[in-house]
Amino acid sequence: MRNNKKYILMVFSLFFTWFHYSQEQFKALLFTKTAGWHHESIHEGVTAIRELSQKHNFEVQWHEDASRINDNFLKQFQVIIFLNTTGDILNEQQQQAFENFIRSGKGFVGIHSASDTEYGWPWYKKLVGRMFKIHPIPQTAMLEVENGNFPGMEFLPERFLWTDEWYEFQPEVYSEDLNILLSLDETTYDVEAQWGENIGKGMGEHPIAWYQDFDGGRSFYTGLGHIPAAYKDPLFLKHLYGGIYWAATGKGIKKP
Repeated sequence: MRNNKKYILMVFSLFFTWFHYSQEQFKALLFTKTAGWHHESIHEGVTAIRELSQKHNFEVQWHEDASRINDNFLKQFQVIIFLNTTGDILNEQQQQAFENFIRSGKGFVGIHSASDTEYGWPWYKKLVGRMFKIHPIPQTAMLEVENGNFPGMEFLPERFLWTDEWYEFQPEVYSEDLNILLSLDETTYDVEAQWGENIGKGMGEHPIAWYQDFDGGRSFYTGLGHIPAAYKDPLFLKHLYGGIYWAATGKGIKKP
């Protein structure tokens, strides 16, 4: 009888241990559909975000099938991550489901070419905040921290060297509520680029990562993430997880 009691206690202990550690803090949909340029770094990005989910105890599902973007499927998630998406990837019904998701108080994370996506969808352009125009060749530049009061930013030096594909954004700012996190020092790299009649000469003030409260939910965007090796860099991964964490939970910003 005594052995049976010990066995039962052991079973209950194992069950409660399993139950405790099987409860993720939030659930993320990772979406990588492309209808334009397909970034090689998508594969490394998926691996990195899966590893972040294991390290930080959140669940991630990876999909490229746009039919998943519907009200019923999305209700299980707290954040949608657009990892290097490009082009026109959602139809009108899927766009409406995405809008409903954000308006229900949930979050969005856009990585790199998420700003090269859905140019014909005005709501999405406001969600992202700025849209891609052109870029020069990938090269090294100096990044500057503009706001350290955001998750993940506490790990970044005030000014640091980084190599990436530097997006010059269109002059239109589609949202007036952008809080700039990182900016580029344009004196530290060659800003000029030309694709036919599309000419890039730099932006002067050049934001490259930001966040905002938007339409009842939250939006975080980073222009970093073109080069595959970035997804193994600890600083970038901290920056990326900080955005995912805040977009999913609304937590991490120190109140004044």
